[in-house]
Amino acid sequence: MGRTVRRLRQAHAVGDISLSGVSVLARLAAQGPDSPGSLAELERVRPQAMAATLAGLEQRGLVRRTPDAADGRRSIVSVTDEGRAMLEERRSESVARLAHALDEFTPGERAALRAALPLLDRLEERL
Repeated sequence: MGRTVRRLRQAHAVGDISLSGVSVLARLAAQGPDSPGSLAELERVRPQAMAATLAGLEQRGLVRRTPDAADGRRSIVSVTDEGRAMLEERRSESVARLAHALDEFTPGERAALRAALPLLDRLEERL
């Protein structure tokens, strides 16, 4: 799986958003706005690393920070429309590459891969 993921990552343009940036954007898009500290914990990185990731995303207009209504010392980060569009474009490119590659597999091979997906999901959850 590692090689497959690396190949998909390599297919994106040079200078494209980092993997950690994509992960944060995907999390915000799926789970909603969150604080930088919580994002660092969820992504299992140090707060300083998350601050750098968020600064890059914010500079590109992919996320925005707003003051936390409950605690003025904190900020809340949310994905922008531009961030959502970039995520969708990356997903579309990756799905197209996978679909093209799978065209060369037999129906039986595709069924075997499909059957393995729930097991891989369970493995990932337990790591």
